[in-house]
Amino acid sequence: MEHAKPPLTLYLAAPRGFCAGVDRAIKIVEMALQKWGAPVYVRHEIVHNKFVVDALRDQGAVFVEELDQVPDDRPVIFSAHGVPKAVPAEARRRNMIHVDATCPLVTKVHNEAARHHAEGLQMVMIGHAGHPEVLGTMGQLPEGEVILVETVADVARVTPRDPDRLAFITQTTLSVDDTAEIVEALQARFPAIAGPAREDICYATTNRQAAVKAIAHKIDALLVIGAPNSSNSKRLVEVGRAAGCAYAQLVMRADQIDWRAINGSRAVGVTAGASAPEVLVNEVIDAFRDRYDVTVEIVETAQENIEFKVPKVLRETV
Repeated sequence: MEHAKPPLTLYLAAPRGFCAGVDRAIKIVEMALQKWGAPVYVRHEIVHNKFVVDALRDQGAVFVEELDQVPDDRPVIFSAHGVPKAVPAEARRRNMIHVDATCPLVTKVHNEAARHHAEGLQMVMIGHAGHPEVLGTMGQLPEGEVILVETVADVARVTPRDPDRLAFITQTTLSVDDTAEIVEALQARFPAIAGPAREDICYATTNRQAAVKAIAHKIDALLVIGAPNSSNSKRLVEVGRAAGCAYAQLVMRADQIDWRAINGSRAVGVTAGASAPEVLVNEVIDAFRDRYDVTVEIVETAQENIEFKVPKVLRETV
């Protein structure tokens, strides 16, 4: 006789998953393949998700880390995270067809940095060292013009040219709460520091973190679907823990769920980073249904209807 499955409530955070910038970046690769045929080269993973990257690779996209791995006669796409100024300059020098899939909200930060630099201000960037978005943003300005800080403790070590001639920008995928603390420390140490007119952390990061906070008190465990190199996904795990969730795990797919760790849970929260497709969320729900008598509850804290146009070169003939 089959044992009755234990009851479990799955709280689905909404919004979750793809944001407008990720949607646009994937569309750019697909449209480029339609327009120019395979192979189309992509510098760095177009978005940080193996499932998405593998699906595009199957259609004929070739992922490389540097421009010198791309032949002159094939199109190249720059990832959603943005690239240093030197990269498109080199593509132009080589007369390459190149399409920029940088998220418009990352481009907004690039433009802010350029504007402050033109006004003679040195930049402080809040972000994670080595992340492609940070490398791309810092690479908008000459060497030494951007000081990177990752923590409140880093702020004490900042040695600017002129403490009265500073501005700050941030990576778009940071923890809202952690960043607020770092901004506070910067403003306390450098009262004259200029900031963005509207904060740099993007709407999608902010909304997904708020949705996790809304379910944190209802759940025994939190699963965040996303890649280990996805900044916004890792932040969702941290936000869940900070909001009182005893167990929070990042999984790429359902087969990575640690069932022993959530054994005995009556309520589990599920969300997905901005580069994780909804098909992976459904896969996780199905895996729970195999083991539990599942009730799904959606907790929606915001509605998103933002859409970004793809570059004109792709709209023209596809």
